[in-house]
Amino acid sequence: MDPIESIKRYKDSSFAMLLEAQRRGHKIWYMEASDLSLVNGRAWARQRSLSVTDSDNEWFSFGEGRHVPLSQCDTILMRKDPPFDIGYITLTWFLDLAESEGTLVVNPPAALRNFNEKLAISHFPQFCTPALVSGNSDELKSFLETHGEIVVKPIDTMGGESIFKLQHGDLNTNVILETVTNRSSRVIMAQGFIPEISAGDKRILIVDGKPAPYALARIPSEDEFRGNLAAGGTGAGQPLSERDLEIASTVGEFLREQGILFAGIDVIGDYLTEINITSPTCIRELDAQFDLNISADLFDAIEERCAGAS
Repeated sequence: MDPIESIKRYKDSSFAMLLEAQRRGHKIWYMEASDLSLVNGRAWARQRSLSVTDSDNEWFSFGEGRHVPLSQCDTILMRKDPPFDIGYITLTWFLDLAESEGTLVVNPPAALRNFNEKLAISHFPQFCTPALVSGNSDELKSFLETHGEIVVKPIDTMGGESIFKLQHGDLNTNVILETVTNRSSRVIMAQGFIPEISAGDKRILIVDGKPAPYALARIPSEDEFRGNLAAGGTGAGQPLSERDLEIASTVGEFLREQGILFAGIDVIGDYLTEINITSPTCIRELDAQFDLNISADLFDAIEERCAGAS
């Protein structure tokens, strides 16, 4: 995971997982990206034992350390946040080696590489608003002219970073496209703007193919169109609508077939906009509002997989 001292404990999904793992009596070993290495064709890791407390002060403490093959762990939860860069991809290669020796990796490293959270929605065009993936400014401007109002965003970031809303005729169009595509050297995603964003960008969590019964609608602030909590949005829990459930169930079945145990999908209005399998969040907000324990559902699935493999 990312450095534990930098997380916001009260809203961090990785921390919720740590609490549940500890509650079940599992031994927790902590690693950051810099702790992994490849030695003579085998993945190794410097690890520290970790204890956690759901408290504002001193919410974690480290114990013994060890340097062992990465496959010494029964299960590895990959909770490193994007950007999805070469460093992230390298970590998935290390995790491939641990997986080949019998370690359960959540989510599978091959899936992390294959299912970009922006592009994965292409498997479900029936649920999506019009979209274009391109680095060509002329194509992107033509898409804008056709749809009148669009959103453009990088495909390798998170938290609403570098997302722009464009309207046909906007004099900033050229400079925005130059910036986001790095002068046509980087592929981005453009999507038809969905006005229902004013009611929230709904995060639906899916564990082993099954959606949680409630979504967290991330509602934009008055001076924003982005609902991301990192961009100042407010989280409001709500039951899944029939359309939400249709989308989540269909996507969930597909994810389960790919061995993906934990995912978060984003739905605006009636449209699927993203599928996040890298480090989905919103566990703590939904748990608090609806007296859930989504991490328990996840660890039930993890323990079932481990038991089946033994």
